[in-house]
Amino acid sequence: MKEQLSPEKILNLSRTFMQSRILLSGAELDLFTELGPQPLTAEETATRTGYHLRPLTYLLDVLAALEFLDKKEGRYQTQPSLLPFLSSDSENSILPMLLHAAHIWKSWSTLTEVVRETGGPDRAPGTAWKDETAQKAFIGAMHVVGSRHAGSVAASVGAGGARSLIDVGGGSGTYTIAFLRANPEMKAAIFDLPQVTEMARARLSEAGLLERTTVVPGDLYADDLPGGHDLAFVSAIIHMNSPEQNLALYRKVFAALESGGRIVIRDHVMKPDKTEPLAGAVFAINMLVGTPGGGTYTFEEIRAPLAEAGFVRIRQLQDSDQMLGLVEGFKP
Repeated sequence: MKEQLSPEKILNLSRTFMQSRILLSGAELDLFTELGPQPLTAEETATRTGYHLRPLTYLLDVLAALEFLDKKEGRYQTQPSLLPFLSSDSENSILPMLLHAAHIWKSWSTLTEVVRETGGPDRAPGTAWKDETAQKAFIGAMHVVGSRHAGSVAASVGAGGARSLIDVGGGSGTYTIAFLRANPEMKAAIFDLPQVTEMARARLSEAGLLERTTVVPGDLYADDLPGGHDLAFVSAIIHMNSPEQNLALYRKVFAALESGGRIVIRDHVMKPDKTEPLAGAVFAINMLVGTPGGGTYTFEEIRAPLAEAGFVRIRQLQDSDQMLGLVEGFKP
């Protein structure tokens, strides 16, 4: 049973943005990296960074109160246990994801206007990233987050005897790597934007799997997918699209698969009334303020266009309260 809301809880909820803003500003100012190697006073930090002393001191104190920093004898240092995740120097850093959250802060602030006035942002598909540095950081952070689940997702999907995988919008290759490691006889193709596929090439080379992978640069909204595959993995893509865009995508995937091939979609899969899972309902707002037509979809809203595109034997393979729902279908 859900806990009943009270006036106090409602007021507390209305203020949660404050702590979020504190964390995001600490990330944008890269304070966690700066204060990682050795403890510094506020004055020393201001001198090294060029930031204004008075506001910096307030921010350092509240970051210490929130236990992101240690404060001892007037000196601040990033909590050692958090440093691997908050330092820009760490391979396991989630800092790029925090910077992405700071990036979408502005779009979230338009929610009232979107509902009352504009109806949503007006931009062409695939144009969200104007800054390639920010895009690279985000893709890298998605690898850190996705690598925690990729192995279990690949196991849940299973190869089903598939020999050729196409990872649609495969980013830097997180899931391709998991599938190839789980299936030594499998080969793969990654399809994504040119600047992203270069990141995939580097990561696959590092993993020793580049020889088993074809890296295909292209635009999902303008180009056809390379054909000849018996498994297509469409991971965290459909929420960016309108229903019409997803139908077009499913048709491209259908054309890229051999007869008997399978599509597997990983995304939020909402309950019929769309109030659960909560993470999916919240993420729908992220798409509302950030894309012209994206959202999160119920199983039926995924199934119907898959069937229209020609897929059969469509079913939900895995339920989840996070973006780990799996839906599969087959090309006759």
